Amino acid sequence: MPDLLIELFSEEIPARMQSRARDDLKRLVTDGLVEAGLTYASAGAFSTPRRLTLTIEGLTAHSPTTREERKGPRTDAPEKALDGFLRSTGLTRAQLEARDDKKGQVWFATIEKPGRPAAGIVAEVLETTIRNFPWPKSMRWGAGSLRWVRPLHSIICLLSDESGAAIVPLTIEGITAGDSTRGHRFMAPDAFTVTGFSDYAAKLRRARVMLDPAERESAIHQQADNLAFARGWEIVPDDGLLAEVAGLVEWPVPLMGVIEERFLDLPPEVLQTSMKEHQKFFSARNPKTGRIEGFVTVANIETADDGATILAGNQRVLAARLSDAAFFWDNDLREAKAGMETWADGLKSVTFHNKLGSQADRIARIAALAREIAPLVGADADQAEQAARLAKLDLRSAMVGEFPELQGIMGRYYALAANHPEPVADAARDHYSPLGPSDEVPTAPVSVAVALADKLDTLTGFWAIDEKPTGSKDPFALRRAALGVIRLVQSSNTPIPLIPIVYEAYLACLAQEQARTDKTLFICAYSTTENEQFVHAASVDGLRFSGKGVRKHLSEESGSQWLLTNLDWDDPVKAFTNNRSENVEFPNFSTYTASVEGSQLEATYPSLNNIVGGVLSFLHDRLKVHLRDQGIRHDIIDAVLAQPGNDDLVLVVNRATALNDMLQTEDGKNLTQGLKRAGNILSQAEEKDGVEYSFGADAKFADTDEERALFAALDTADPAIRQAIADEDFPAAMSAIAALRTPIDAFFEAVQVNSDNQIQRRNRLNLLSRIREAGRQIADFTRIEG
Repeated sequence: MPDLLIELFSEEIPARMQSRARDDLKRLVTDGLVEAGLTYASAGAFSTPRRLTLTIEGLTAHSPTTREERKGPRTDAPEKALDGFLRSTGLTRAQLEARDDKKGQVWFATIEKPGRPAAGIVAEVLETTIRNFPWPKSMRWGAGSLRWVRPLHSIICLLSDESGAAIVPLTIEGITAGDSTRGHRFMAPDAFTVTGFSDYAAKLRRARVMLDPAERESAIHQQADNLAFARGWEIVPDDGLLAEVAGLVEWPVPLMGVIEERFLDLPPEVLQTSMKEHQKFFSARNPKTGRIEGFVTVANIETADDGATILAGNQRVLAARLSDAAFFWDNDLREAKAGMETWADGLKSVTFHNKLGSQADRIARIAALAREIAPLVGADADQAEQAARLAKLDLRSAMVGEFPELQGIMGRYYALAANHPEPVADAARDHYSPLGPSDEVPTAPVSVAVALADKLDTLTGFWAIDEKPTGSKDPFALRRAALGVIRLVQSSNTPIPLIPIVYEAYLACLAQEQARTDKTLFICAYSTTENEQFVHAASVDGLRFSGKGVRKHLSEESGSQWLLTNLDWDDPVKAFTNNRSENVEFPNFSTYTASVEGSQLEATYPSLNNIVGGVLSFLHDRLKVHLRDQGIRHDIIDAVLAQPGNDDLVLVVNRATALNDMLQTEDGKNLTQGLKRAGNILSQAEEKDGVEYSFGADAKFADTDEERALFAALDTADPAIRQAIADEDFPAAMSAIAALRTPIDAFFEAVQVNSDNQIQRRNRLNLLSRIREAGRQIADFTRIEG
């Protein structure tokens, strides 16, 4: 079996494209070969800045001969049907065979495809691959039509076995495949021929080319660490930069330099970011001082002076870059110490979204929301509001303008320079987190309050303007924001009811929209419990009032004091002004109208429950994905989310975890079946009888030991479950309900629920209701599968 070697030699391939290009080359070629009938033992792809390489071992020398039988039309079918069948098979009528079938004689065609040599198949597959290669960006050069990431110079395409190597005949746009390549551009530029992959890799190394990117990464890492260790320093880890630099050089030669003393007072993040973004330098930190004091640059050539000239040039360029950074830092510090008012004013002219106002509008919303959240997470409300007002001001700083990735990090430095408390400064840095599943979650209470406010304002705002994620599209990173909320709440392990917070966020959006559009009236209301109704905001003739509580005066400054009562989603809200009654409608999405002092006022807003419900549902969807990754089944999550209080994600997670653990046990599995059986029998009886069996089960009507045992077990379990749920001790609740497994099993084994005695039947159905209600305290067991 021959081995195949392919090399596509070109001008420099961008480092960021090399990894995907290796995978694409391997996938396209191997898939094409297999589809053509060839098999292989193994394949490997490699890249350097100037070449893509693929080696395939154990390739079959020929594709197999295949025979295919194809059934055609009946022998007495019209000529057109037969002609079509002949065209599809490429045969003549004489080559067909008539065979008996259920409905008479039918034509059968036997199509034989002879095997082909591997060389011809490889040539076809490689040409198709090159012409259709999925580069993110490509170019044409010269007079040809071929597109490649950079001009393609040569192609190696060799099949080699024990008898030797043979060039696969292939010419693409004037480039003929051969057996020669070139080494390092400067240290070994001459061409040389190869006979196979082992010979190719060995000669490339002698020509100062490390073919394997993993080997180049390892060499850079090890040599940089050695250089730093010799000075008593350590290299700041950066896997992304390491992979990028390995894609920029074919023969890595790390060199270490020292940062000038005048720049060492710059924040280490500034030094590290400037060197990484502008010059692809690795930062070297002095562990004794904690400062970035040196750097490692990776040259692509060995020089007679051991890189001294290269290093001197890099030092000059670095000094110019860091001089700019120092200038930004000094100016920004002066602005920070002066109070950052200029930055705050500047954010008024920066649009966050044309329907959600400016960055200044957004900061005002987040500050108000952070103040509401602060007591829930143990943060000082004043500090949370202050942190939210400062957290995004660094967006207007010169340093963040130059290096956007430093947003938040620089905010902390500037807040400290302005003498703000450390928790406030930390929140400026931490409130963007977590940015991804591997990012750390802030735990300081002020940081958590601001981070939650930031993400919930984003979710609510974009839900309010109907900019929701669709399919794979999520331009505003709302899924990431939702996962951030979930991780923040879980990490804090504090009960945080989200519905009131989302209401606050939405009402703030409405208030700002009203201010921008000069709408004359809106009245927004919601109900948090069955017995408490809240009015949140109202506006009449430009006077914006706010307040909470049943029948509370919305304003004591207005000449017209408002009272709103009977708040309900579907019924009109009765509004009283100067003892006059007016009706205000609250449909799902419509125009709210009211007549006040003889003037007709109106404004149109989406219903609160639609927005809040939508945001909560989105959070639940992301929570399902998050918990499924932790091994909790979707049906268990659905059963818990069907319970009251599902806006408290800590409660949901704790309940789901405890339920999941219980269902891993044999008692839990059997108990679930008993609860579902009780629910099914009860539902059928209620539908048949047209009544609800939910009250009146009495032990005195029990006539079997199993019934009496179940009554006794429920009398013990009910208060225990209720108390455990109240204490949010869900393992205890699961233990209490698990104790019902044996008496429920015994009851169904010995007792006929639908007895001919109607008194017994009603009593037993009411007893089943007690079983159902015991389960409902914990979860909706009807949603659990199996």
